[in-house]
Amino acid sequence: MLHIIAMGGYEIDGPFGPPSELERYLFTAAGVERPRVCLVPTATGDSPLMRERFAEIAEGLDADPSVLELFDRTIEDLDTFLDGIDIVYVSGGNTANLLAVWRVQGLDGALARRAAARDLVVGGASAGGMCWFEGGLTDSFGRETRALHDGLGWLSGTFCPHFHADPRRGRYQKMVARGDLPPGWGIDDGAAIHVIDGDFHSAIRAADDARAYRVDASGAHVVACDDIRR
Repeated sequence: MLHIIAMGGYEIDGPFGPPSELERYLFTAAGVERPRVCLVPTATGDSPLMRERFAEIAEGLDADPSVLELFDRTIEDLDTFLDGIDIVYVSGGNTANLLAVWRVQGLDGALARRAAARDLVVGGASAGGMCWFEGGLTDSFGRETRALHDGLGWLSGTFCPHFHADPRRGRYQKMVARGDLPPGWGIDDGAAIHVIDGDFHSAIRAADDARAYRVDASGAHVVACDDIRR
């Protein structure tokens, strides 16, 4: 099975601290006692800060961590490397740059082959959630959000992270209503959707005010969320 967990953003602030409950949910989705989790920080330009954060949460969540960096790539055989991974954790950041680098480096194809071979969990917040869709609303090109149409397309439709934040929410709804973007999902910080083999499984939240919405030409429609807080 292929699990995709697309988060709007975390329910916690700041780069350090205890693991997010959404991260905890992602790390347990593989159903193994000590999952082999690979961070792919491409969207941050392989930021060392993201690597530090990942090491901290992997220790807190009892995972076997690894990092796949593509700007200073040291792993030649992506297929062999990914064969030893249970969960691919994609950081937030610049979605357009992530997609371009993945395609140049061949990671898009390697991930697809790994997902076809056996069970895999992928996901992340913001760019780490959007990249799996056909597209979405992104700030990859500057401060003003724009439509992105060249996502991986593992999931149909589009994705808007940080949906609680105006003017992002209003802009995404207008783009969908005008037909500039296909219908899709608006996900607040602290919420996520879990898709299994292309079918919606559940919406989850780790904050009281976090919501998930199905967005189509008629507007944004709230989807019931399971509270995952311990």
